[in-house]
Amino acid sequence: MFKVLLVDDQKLIRDGIRSLLAISGKVEVVGEACDGSEVVALWQSCRPQVILMDLSMPKMDGIAAIKALKAAGSDTPVLVLTTFDDHELVLQSLQAGARGFLLKDVSLDTLIKAIESLAAGGSCFQPTITERLLQQLPGSSDTQYRKPVLPEPLTDKELEILRLMAAGYSNKEIASALFKSEGTVKNQCSTILSKLGVRDRTRAVLLALELGLITP
Repeated sequence: MFKVLLVDDQKLIRDGIRSLLAISGKVEVVGEACDGSEVVALWQSCRPQVILMDLSMPKMDGIAAIKALKAAGSDTPVLVLTTFDDHELVLQSLQAGARGFLLKDVSLDTLIKAIESLAAGGSCFQPTITERLLQQLPGSSDTQYRKPVLPEPLTDKELEILRLMAAGYSNKEIASALFKSEGTVKNQCSTILSKLGVRDRTRAVLLALELGLITP
């Protein structure tokens, strides 16, 4: 039985998710919070295996709550469960430390599998989210952002840079972290975008998640 902490400001949503998880017989909700400001204290008292986190909440939103958990020393994986599929929210959640991102219209089976994956140390980003976000970005076309067949795989160094890009590091910060010149990093970033067939960092990170090239 997997133990989860449920964080959502809407009681009806919490009741519905709790009831569905109970039906599965695989997940137990050990704590509930209606605001991000309550999360740290509940995490300390409940010690869940996974935290289900809404993003839009009063006082403290989900992304701020994820950061607060990290600051408190939490290593409990956070699965964002939200109605929003905004690409900036996905990236901000990832950079804050979330290990999964699902929309609330997913099936119970998908939610259970995501919880199991995070509890086992994995991650879960709903494929339809990254696909839809890539379609929504300015300049996207119906064919421009289909999964490419990479002409050549990314090197280990390029994957390392891609992970730092996903974490929100600038070229200057990546150069400092990897002991490279900023010019070298800029060139490597351009190569990564070219191999992925995209034109900016946002698309690169979203597509890399979709392809499974990187995990949070």
